[in-house]
Amino acid sequence: MMYKGIPASPGIIIGKVFIISKNLEPVHTEKIKVVNPEKEITRLKQAIEKTKNEILLIKEKIISDIGNKDADIFNAYIMLLNDKSFVEKAVNLIKDESVNSEYALHMILQEYVKLYSNISDNYLKEKIIDIKGLFEKVIKNLSEEPSKLFPQKGKWIIVAEDLSPADTAEMDKKNILGFVTETGGATSHTAIVARSLEIPAVVGLKSITKQIKTGDLAVVDGEKGIVLIDPTPESLEDYKREQIKYSIKINILKKLKKLEAVTLDKHKIILNANIEFPEEVNVVKEHNADGIGLVRTEFIYINRTNLPTEEEQFLIYKSIVEKMSPKPVTIRTLDIGGDKFLPYIKISPEQNPFLGLRAIRLSLSNVNIFKNQLRAILRASAFGKVKLMFPMISTIEEFIASKNIVYEVMDDLKRKKIAFDENINIGIMVEVPSAVIMADELAKISDFFSIGTNDLIQYTLAVDRGNEAVVSYYNPLNPAILRLIKKTVESAHKNFKSVSVCGEMAGEPHLAFLLLGLGVDELSVSPASILQVKKVIRNVNFKDAFQVAETILKMEKAEEIKDLLYKSVKSYLINK
Repeated sequence: MMYKGIPASPGIIIGKVFIISKNLEPVHTEKIKVVNPEKEITRLKQAIEKTKNEILLIKEKIISDIGNKDADIFNAYIMLLNDKSFVEKAVNLIKDESVNSEYALHMILQEYVKLYSNISDNYLKEKIIDIKGLFEKVIKNLSEEPSKLFPQKGKWIIVAEDLSPADTAEMDKKNILGFVTETGGATSHTAIVARSLEIPAVVGLKSITKQIKTGDLAVVDGEKGIVLIDPTPESLEDYKREQIKYSIKINILKKLKKLEAVTLDKHKIILNANIEFPEEVNVVKEHNADGIGLVRTEFIYINRTNLPTEEEQFLIYKSIVEKMSPKPVTIRTLDIGGDKFLPYIKISPEQNPFLGLRAIRLSLSNVNIFKNQLRAILRASAFGKVKLMFPMISTIEEFIASKNIVYEVMDDLKRKKIAFDENINIGIMVEVPSAVIMADELAKISDFFSIGTNDLIQYTLAVDRGNEAVVSYYNPLNPAILRLIKKTVESAHKNFKSVSVCGEMAGEPHLAFLLLGLGVDELSVSPASILQVKKVIRNVNFKDAFQVAETILKMEKAEEIKDLLYKSVKSYLINK
């Protein structure tokens, strides 16, 4: 039986399944009246302290295994456990209602779950898995009976409903070959830790724990998101051969780390990385990206009940900029709205939120929040090369209004003699058709363009990429999309400005070849895609990519474009 999930960490493994079911090891959270609330509060604080110590030990293990890369993920756990408002909320519940610690923690967790359950955006939704894992760890530490989550003998493929980053970090690679979960996504902290530890993983396989059993033979392909249960002898042999091919491919890619993204005819492409979290900077550096082309700042605002302070934001931006220096870091201002909401930013109900108060519109409607973020970004620019980028610009007026607020913040910093880069580059995301139509004019007042292909496709083709009924219409090879990209490039180059693509198109090798031919100057991709894209670029001629793109721009049907593109670059691709 074959199952298709979300690729979370690459690699091919073959082994027997070990099911971890929370029903077999329940976390007791029933409401129990306590006689002595003060004693119960002491019990809670001891469990929290014990959990902190365990998290610190896990962090030390990560550092010991792979260095500092991604160990910072666990700092967020420590921060939550040290958060006075979190501890006070639990303490007050115990005091006011004379309830046990387990119940108090369970009720607080339900608040977080409720907060994020109605959000369709996976990036925000996945964070609840981290929080649940941490709460469960504290609740287990309230018990005097220690428990081991993973088998201590044999070699197993773990299959579970969900795993927290802390769970993943505790895996012993001598016993654990890889894992499969029902929940999670490719951007979750659990997936990041798995990639760092090079533990193959597939996530998002709903109900998988109910469909297989411990001892079943399984093949897990973490690159394609495939899980094969009880494979035939023929399939097993095929995957053993795939294991060997994958190992050879990885060794080839690793040799590219120190090389530039330059074509055979010496055309240089700037190859940057997109990041969701500060801890990903280490992976970006390891893959030797030319810089960070997109810092999504939403992570600072989620998993909390109040706005982040200027100082909090500044320290996070500063850390990213200092680690990347002297390479550039492009920071995008807050992109909330659409299907991403925060409880402490009031937005009136909208019939169509994707066409409503989102991204730069939300910032311009909440100037104090906007200025707070801008001050933090500008202050961080004193510590390295920073570029500032606004999302969802649709009119000239929007961009001018946004820049004017930047200048106000700059004047304030100057008066207070606070250092920042007075020549910071300010650019825009090109994500809506109106921005492309006005690209000639926008290029005159913008320092750079970054094309967000995900939203550009959605808004141009009037298709909700999260709606399964119309997802087939969401096609990056639609000729309208390619012509919009070409027009954006031409408008920018006419005004001597650079163009980056930071949407998912840039990370797909075939499409990266096409973007190269369309004249894009920079590609910004997920850290995991850097080497694959670099391999394509280093194995083609720019003039060939240009000629293919020119032919494609004259074509009218997406399927015909796909056929020509794939045939044209077949010999250059990793999976030949």
